[in-house]
Amino acid sequence: SADTFFSKFLPDEEKPIIYIPTPTWGNHIAIFRECGLEVRRYRYYDSSTNGLDYDGMVQDLKDAPDGSIILLHACAHNPTGCDPTLQQWKDISDMMKEKSHHVFFDSAYQGFASGDAEHDAEALRLFVKEGHTVALAQSFAKNFGLYGERCGTFSLLCNNADEREKVMSQLKLIIRPMYSSPPIHGSSIVRTVLTDDELRGQYYEECSHMAGRIKQMRLLLVEKLKEAGSVHDWSHVTNQIGMFAFTGMNSDMCDELTSEYAIFLTRDGRISLAGLNDNNVEYVAKAIHSVTDGKSITTSS
Repeated sequence: SADTFFSKFLPDEEKPIIYIPTPTWGNHIAIFRECGLEVRRYRYYDSSTNGLDYDGMVQDLKDAPDGSIILLHACAHNPTGCDPTLQQWKDISDMMKEKSHHVFFDSAYQGFASGDAEHDAEALRLFVKEGHTVALAQSFAKNFGLYGERCGTFSLLCNNADEREKVMSQLKLIIRPMYSSPPIHGSSIVRTVLTDDELRGQYYEECSHMAGRIKQMRLLLVEKLKEAGSVHDWSHVTNQIGMFAFTGMNSDMCDELTSEYAIFLTRDGRISLAGLNDNNVEYVAKAIHSVTDGKSITTSS
């Protein structure tokens, strides 16, 4: 409903423009185009360094027409696992104010970036503090283990109660023909946990444990790759954060992993670290070494 809201109500725009990072979650483009937004890209990942292309990102957002919608990943960027620093977020916020851009955060991995759910919201809270009219699409599918429930929220910061009522009225008009009523079970679980001090504390602790295990799998995967004989620099894997590793493998390597070793990953080289454990990480590392030995693992968008 967030993207449809933008397409209907941004002023003086026949076809509002939304800028999304390169790369991004694979379904973003289809979703935004389907609701009538013009999709453009901004640089985000530097394949030569396997890290954030901060200068390219800032330049592209400066060059974007004033008043564009800018999609930002709140934390644990998917698929790269590379986030701006807090100071970089501050500078991005200042620049976007000057450009009168509309801030649209996608938050799907809060708690999985640092292991601290409160800390992972710092970029979003910074933009709110700086006075942006922030829109937020938030998913609880992964960090609450509710993938089958498709549980999430859309939040839009309003200036006063009257504006809030008008926005809510229009959102209801969008929602009614779109999905009418959301499933109640997932949202009830999230509400129950987050509104109870004891349960929320337990959830934060478990979230930290999950993030810590994923981080340990990063380290262990790289260790096992070295033991398998790989001479590639895999430091980008350990430097990234979140659920995924953006490995740098190309589509042919990914296809070979799937067909020859029954290891499933997206064809851009993104693997889910949550699927690794002490029992299978060595097998995965040996398979990755087999398909990458003597070949480049420089990532591409």
